[in-house]
Amino acid sequence: MTRKITKTDEEWKKELSDDVYYVCRQKGTEHPFSGKYYNQKEQGTYQCACCGEPLFESDTKFDSGTGWPSFTQPVNASSTEEIKDSGHGMIRTEVVCNACGSHLGHVFEDGPAPTGLRYCINSVSLDFSKKE
Repeated sequence: MTRKITKTDEEWKKELSDDVYYVCRQKGTEHPFSGKYYNQKEQGTYQCACCGEPLFESDTKFDSGTGWPSFTQPVNASSTEEIKDSGHGMIRTEVVCNACGSHLGHVFEDGPAPTGLRYCINSVSLDFSKKE
């Protein structure tokens, strides 16, 4: 079971950089091709930048051509939560960290096998631990 982290908005503001706060707590989006992980090829685990929860493994990462890191699936079914997002004049599925509720990105049904899913995730919402 995933641990639940609850903090006030002020606590998050004090702990996070402006960019991380904007994307993760205010549901912002970084510019495509600007994030540090969109083109990364190293092996390891991507974690939530806000709480450290493991979210995605590098062996599920693929080049979607969109400019954001893309994955076929999360580390496990309980690491992320999917929420209907009808903002910006469209209906999408938002992906959040199940532990702390941070906005990560969106999931789309246009990914490769084996899942057919594309988890399109903001680099700024992630930290990376290289596999030793």
